[in-house]
Formats: sequence, C-alpha cells, structure tokens
Amino acid sequence: MTQSEPRVTIEVNDGIAEVVLNRPDKMNALDAAMFEGILGAIDEIGGRDDVHVVVLSGAGRSFCAGIDLAYLGDPANLGDLNVRTHGDANMFQQVAWGWRTIDVPVIAALHGVVFGGGLQIALGADIRIAEPATKLAVMEARWGLVPDMAGYPLLRGCVRGDVARELVYTGRQVSGAEAAEIGLVTRTAEDPHAEAMRLAREILGSSRASLVAAKRIFSLALDDCAPAADVLLAESREQQVLLTSDEPRKRLTAALGG
Repeated sequence: MTQSEPRVTIEVNDGIAEVVLNRPDKMNALDAAMFEGILGAIDEIGGRDDVHVVVLSGAGRSFCAGIDLAYLGDPANLGDLNVRTHGDANMFQQVAWGWRTIDVPVIAALHGVVFGGGLQIALGADIRIAEPATKLAVMEARWGLVPDMAGYPLLRGCVRGDVARELVYTGRQVSGAEAAEIGLVTRTAEDPHAEAMRLAREILGSSRASLVAAKRIFSLALDDCAPAADVLLAESREQQVLLTSDEPRKRLTAALGG
C-alpha cells in the first residue's frame, strides 16, 4: 500500500456505510494518519442523513492491532490528554467514543487481532461480530498504562465489572469465542463481515427515525454509573500521570528493541 492511499475508506450504498481501517501492512495499527482518518470518518458519517447503519471493519489480516508503538513512543504525539478536543472526549477517546455519538447503529466486524486501542474502537460499536479465533485484549497493562481511549465507559456497558477488571489488570488475550461468552462481543461468525452486512440489511427494514431514537435512548439507559464525561476525563488524568513516569518508557523501549 502506498502512502497516497487513505488510512480509512468509506463507501455508502443503499443506506449502509462501509468504513474500513486501511493500513493492512501494519495490521491497521493506529498512527497519526489513522487517527485523523477515523475522526474524519466519524465526522463525515455524522453529517449525513442517507446513512441508516454503519459496518466497521479492518483491511488485511486483522481489525486493528492497537496503537503503533513508534507513535506511542514519541511524547510529542501525545500532548496534554486532559484537554477536551471533542466535547466530553479528547482526540484519542473520540476515535472510539465517537461511534457512540453517531445517530445510527454501528456494527463492527472483527478478525485477526483486536488489541488495545483497536479493542476500544470496536467497543464503540453498537454490535460486534467476531471470528471465533479472533484474539482480543485490553493490552495497556503490558505497557504500564491504562485503557484511555474511552475503554472504561465502553467496557461497563458490555461486560460485568469484575470481568472488566480482570481484562484491564492482566491484559490477557481472549478468543472471539470466549469474548462472546463474557459479553465482549455480541456473537461469533465464520465470516464476520458477511454476517455484519446481512445484519445491516436487516436493520434497514427499520425506519431511520426509529433507529436514531432507539440509539439515543440506549445511550441514556446504559449510562447508570458515573456520567461518561467524568469517566473520560478520569481516564485522561490517570494516563497523563502514567505517561510521565519511567515504567511505560522502559517497556516501550524494550518492545522496540532499544
């Protein structure tokens, strides 16, 4: 893939917007261009009234391997995480939380690896369909960090609190099959993209107005703990402190072979 190709592609047909993370040579790892591409896709779809449902997937052999370690290892890329750039969220949180702010349902088709920030992006979808062999992990504990891309408010609507704690504290990998058992994904399918498209066509049978209303109500009904804005800011505050400590730097340097 050449640099001229977009990091994220969007194709809208008959009310279905197919959004594809498009950095297959790096398993769709998140770098500056990928962050910009995802934010742009969220903004574009949010401004369209011809989209009734979104299918989000990744090109190549994985959905998303998480943040590019070379990008994470450069402090200049991070800035002050406490600054709210997108309403309640900062830029990093918006690439995951932003899918929840889109008016219509979002279905994520997951395969390969779905790690760290990639998992948090998937959690932003309303529905997640994964291959049974997909590998998913919160992952941030490996780098001495916490999930700060809206992971906490998104996890609480998917899995039990004790399960979320285990996943965050250990960073352990779960298969798509186990993820379905614990609620991390909705269900599994041998061809998650095909199943996501089938479901999207089924959803098209509902009026757009009813879909928008239903999603708006779910946003209120599932927010039964602390307000999302408070949790998003808490993520940023804690991560900002961790990023200025020595431990993440040592772990990243070791991972990059330094």
